Amino acid sequence: MSKKVLVVGASENPSRYSNKAMIRLKENNYEVFAFGNRHGKVMGIEISTEFPKTEIDTLTLYLSSKNQKQYYNNIINSNPKRIIFNPGAENEELSIIARQKGIEVMNACTLVMLSIGNF
Repeated sequence: MSKKVLVVGASENPSRYSNKAMIRLKENNYEVFAFGNRHGKVMGIEISTEFPKTEIDTLTLYLSSKNQKQYYNNIINSNPKRIIFNPGAENEELSIIARQKGIEVMNACTLVMLSIGNF
């Protein structure tokens, strides 16, 4: 069974790192869910404007800290085993909240992790 990964800040724009991450995750056989501010589709992955109601293994963030605040409850309530704060998405406040809930927190780059095989 493949691990479920939620990309938060997903974009159809091929120049966006969230877009590249969705493609690489899918190529690496992860079950990819995507949340963004606009509906769209990338390689068959639906970008939803609502948080998925499924259990998530990893939540990977591509929103700046100021844009994360409105989604704190959604992020924490999706009950991920870990949250990856990609470059530019680092957020000490949300990291503390997540750790208090027993969620592993990483400041890392999903694309780099996938390329070196430690995702």
